[in-house]
Amino acid sequence: MKISTKGRYALRMLIDLAEHKESGYISLKDIAKRQQISKKYLEQIIPIFNHTGMLLTNRGAQGGYKLARKPEQYTVAEVLRLTEGSIAPVACLDQEPNECERSAECVTLPIWQGLYDVITEYLEGITLQDILDKEQERHGNDYVI
Repeated sequence: MKISTKGRYALRMLIDLAEHKESGYISLKDIAKRQQISKKYLEQIIPIFNHTGMLLTNRGAQGGYKLARKPEQYTVAEVLRLTEGSIAPVACLDQEPNECERSAECVTLPIWQGLYDVITEYLEGITLQDILDKEQERHGNDYVI
């Protein structure tokens, strides 16, 4: 599994929104500047989140985006499923139940299923808040006098 630029940038965008949640609605221009991502690229990512209930939008001069839920309610797995379509290592695991005609005798299926289970458990266990907390730990002891 290889995460695309779209998936990585979408995650960075949501982390930025989580980090600045107290600032109200955040413009894509501000996110783009802080994250060093093209505003045009962010404009291509935003529609992925329309109708998902993940973001709130406000139009106008003070417009922008903000998280619809608390940062601890967004998992990395959720973001990647939206942007990547799937986090399964092989196509046959995208379907539930597995509709592959070879699934009953496939000797490698348990390997891919095990990998998928590990990936899913790991990514479901990381929230936007977890990422913010880790970053705070990393930089929280940087005191300048």
